[in-house]
Amino acid sequence: MATEASLGPVPHAPGTGRPVPEAEPALVERWRSGGGELVDLLAQVRERLGGIAAFRLGLGPTVLVADPQAVQHVLARHPDRYVKRSHRARLLIGDGVLAATGVAWKRQRRLLQSQFTGTGMRRYETRITEAARITAERWDGYARTGQTLDVGREMRRFGLDTIWRSLTGHPLDDATERELAAVAAVVAALPTLPADVTDAQDAVAADLARIDAVARHAIETARSGATGPDGPGLLHILVDAATDRPEYTDRLIRDELVTLLVAGHETTATTLTWLYLLLDRYPAAREQALAAGGEGSAQRRQAIQALIHETLRLYPSAWILPRYAAEDDTLAGYAIEAGTDILICPYLTHRDPELWPDPESFAPRRFTTPDGRPTHPGAYLPFGIGPRACLGLQFALRESTVLLEHLLPAHTLAFQSTPTKAEYSITVRPAGPTPATLEPPLT
Repeated sequence: MATEASLGPVPHAPGTGRPVPEAEPALVERWRSGGGELVDLLAQVRERLGGIAAFRLGLGPTVLVADPQAVQHVLARHPDRYVKRSHRARLLIGDGVLAATGVAWKRQRRLLQSQFTGTGMRRYETRITEAARITAERWDGYARTGQTLDVGREMRRFGLDTIWRSLTGHPLDDATERELAAVAAVVAALPTLPADVTDAQDAVAADLARIDAVARHAIETARSGATGPDGPGLLHILVDAATDRPEYTDRLIRDELVTLLVAGHETTATTLTWLYLLLDRYPAAREQALAAGGEGSAQRRQAIQALIHETLRLYPSAWILPRYAAEDDTLAGYAIEAGTDILICPYLTHRDPELWPDPESFAPRRFTTPDGRPTHPGAYLPFGIGPRACLGLQFALRESTVLLEHLLPAHTLAFQSTPTKAEYSITVRPAGPTPATLEPPLT
C-alpha cells in the first residue's frame, strides 16, 4: 500500500488540516485505459489509501469519502458546506426536488415531505396493496401456464403501477405503461449520453417527448378536478399548490411528476430484481424469512424487511452521492478546499470489511441479530442521510415489503440466465435481462 508521504498532496489552505492522500496518476491512467466503471477506480483508491482519498480526473482533485464519520460530517452535519450542484438526470427530471438546490429545494421538499410520512403514508396503503395483489395474480397466471417472465420488467411494472396510483389515483393501464417505458430508456442511456447538454437532449428527444405527453395529460386531468377510483393523488396536491405558489408552473409540476416517477419506481424495481437474483444464489434466505413467523405476523414482516435491507446494503438505491465543497473545511483532520468535488460512495461503505464482516455475502440476519450491523449512521445509507436523504424511503420499504409478502410464500423463481455484471447509472442495475419461470414453493 502506498504511504501518504509518497503521494502528491492535494492543495489546501494553510493551517486547516493535513493534505488528503492522493492516488498516483498511473492508477487513474490504468483505469482509463482499461475502460472500467467509475466504481472500479473508487474501489482501488479506497483500497490503497483508505476511506478519505483523492484522485484526479481533470485539473482539480476529486475526494472520495467512504469513511462513516466523514460521510456523516458531509451529508448530515454540514450539508451547507457540501452542496449539490446538479443532478446526473437533470435533462429528465428538470428542476424536480432531486435536482433543486437552495431556497427552491427547501420549498419543494417542505411541500412533499408530509406526503411520505405518518398520515401521508397511510393514504397510500390501499394503493400499494392493490398493485401487489394485481402482480400476484399475474404471477399465478404465469405459474399455471409455465410462461417465461422477465423479473426486472415485472418489478418495473409493479413499481410503476404503485407510484402511478399514488400520483394520479388511477391504476396503470397498458397504454400508459408503454409510453412510460421511455423513462427507463432515458435512465439507461444516461451514462453514454454526450457531455454537451443540447446534444444529450437531442439523443433522447423522442423519449422525452413521450414522457412529456403523458405528464401533460395527467396534469390536465388533475387540474380538471377529475379523480381516479382511488381518489385524488399526489399530483392533485402539486396542481393545487399552483393556486397560491406561483413557482409551481406547469413545467415545475411536470418536473416533480417525472422526478417522483423515476425515484418512485426505478429504485424499487432495481432493488426487488437484485433481491430475487440474490435469493437464487442464497435460497436458504427465503426459507428463513418465511419460517420467522406466520402469514401477516410481525416476525415475518421483520424478516422480509431484513431481506430488503441486506439487498440495499449490497446494491444501494443511491450508490454514489456527488457533492461540492462550497467553502474551506477540515474533514476528519484533512484539508478540503472550497471548490473540491466530493464523491460519497455508499456502495463502497457498505462493502467495507472493517464495518461489515464477510461483506460480499448476502446475510439478512445482519439486520435481525443484535449487534449484527454497525450502528454508526454513516455506515448504512442506501437512501442517503441528512436533510437531502430520499423522501420516499418509507414508501419504498413499504411497497417492497407488501409485494414480497404476496409473492415469496406462493412462488420460487427458476432463472434461465442471470446477468454477469452490473451497470452503474442513477442506480446499480443488473446488466441484462432476467428471464425466469415460476416453480411450486419450496416451503
